[in-house]
Amino acid sequence: MSPTTTPAAPRRLTSQDFRTLGLAALGGALEFYDFIIFVFFASVIGKLFFPPDMPDWLVLIQTFGIFAAGYLVRPLGGIVLAHYGDLFGRKRVFSFSILLMALSTLGMAAMPTYATIGVFAPILLVVMRLLQGAAIGGEVPGAWTFVAEHVPFRRVGFACGFLCSGLTLGILLGSFIATIINSVFLPETIAAWAWRLPFLLGGLFGLLAVWLRRWLQETPIFTEMKQSRALVPELPLKAVLRDYPHGVIISVLLTWVLSAGIVVTTLMTATFLQKLYGYTPQQSLAATSFGTLFLIFGTAAAGAIVDKVGSGRFFTVAGVFFGAATWAFYSYAAVSLTVVFVLYAIMGLAVGMVGAVPYVMVRAFPARVRFSGLSFSYNISYAIFGGLTPIAVTSLLAVNPMAHAWYLLFIAALTTGLGIYLSIRGDRIESDAGIEELTARLAKP
Repeated sequence: MSPTTTPAAPRRLTSQDFRTLGLAALGGALEFYDFIIFVFFASVIGKLFFPPDMPDWLVLIQTFGIFAAGYLVRPLGGIVLAHYGDLFGRKRVFSFSILLMALSTLGMAAMPTYATIGVFAPILLVVMRLLQGAAIGGEVPGAWTFVAEHVPFRRVGFACGFLCSGLTLGILLGSFIATIINSVFLPETIAAWAWRLPFLLGGLFGLLAVWLRRWLQETPIFTEMKQSRALVPELPLKAVLRDYPHGVIISVLLTWVLSAGIVVTTLMTATFLQKLYGYTPQQSLAATSFGTLFLIFGTAAAGAIVDKVGSGRFFTVAGVFFGAATWAFYSYAAVSLTVVFVLYAIMGLAVGMVGAVPYVMVRAFPARVRFSGLSFSYNISYAIFGGLTPIAVTSLLAVNPMAHAWYLLFIAALTTGLGIYLSIRGDRIESDAGIEELTARLAKP
């Protein structure tokens, strides 16, 4: 499109668009709950699935290691599911991923502990965690692809941000359920059997999400490609690696930002507040729930803002805000519970910048390989950075009690650097044709 061409007026979101967004976000929330509920009961699970004479610090590291196993298998699950998503349709894969998640979560609810079957207990735990990882590997990239191909072009940021809010709602639901469990039951009861309840609920939530996705329709873009025989004629991942290496690099780095924001500030902080700052499990989970509520609003707002200002300007400013908010939280969290709540709210809004990440990622690849390109980049990055972050940060805490805060300060600098880079490259898109323009720019070696 020439610089003087006036873009056509963008189509507004319709009731069908909102219905699609709502169903996709709700299903994603229920599946994400299944994947992350593990971390809220890491301390209990560690005591039940490892030898009782093992030191607490080693139990914590090994428990987070099992949590990480779900991330390490995500690339394989994501690649396989995305392959079929690019060849046979987004909707089928979208439904299968959540069914796999529901069944594996129900399996975790029924598992015997170390006291019953010894060393086979942690092995079974790892197997169920691997199945969960394979499922979530196709869920998030599939969800972003699905909604981005349903809504009007100039609303892609909002759609992806709204979906991220839904995924974050799954974290809030997990925190809420964990808070209730810790408030209603005594620690002895939780260790005896009540820890299984959130996994049982998660499995049932997953089956509900499978039913909800029956009402979704295939994306118009995939349907058009199928009818016009424009589907990629070769292995989609091969085309991604050959033709769009720069898109992969950009997406990997942005996913690193996303994984750090979610894993450290949300999933690990409930444990930090107990182990490092002296709060009770109930206080820690309540604070996490409060901060996650603001994260939900932050992700939706980030998606809406990035539609207006572009990703370059957005991430340049958001990185600075993120660094200041996270450093303040971990520096003053020990002052009082009131301070924790106030600073967690601010940090939640700052972490909400991750809602703008898929805005760039869905544009880094053309429609015919979008699912595979996005899934490969996202899951490889999450496997490395999301999976190893809990182990690395937990280990470094023995050296520096502010290791988690320093790590997030580095992530903030990376975010701002990516924002400046995107600004220099010119990331504003002025029409639907600009999707392919930006894809070509990002894909240049």
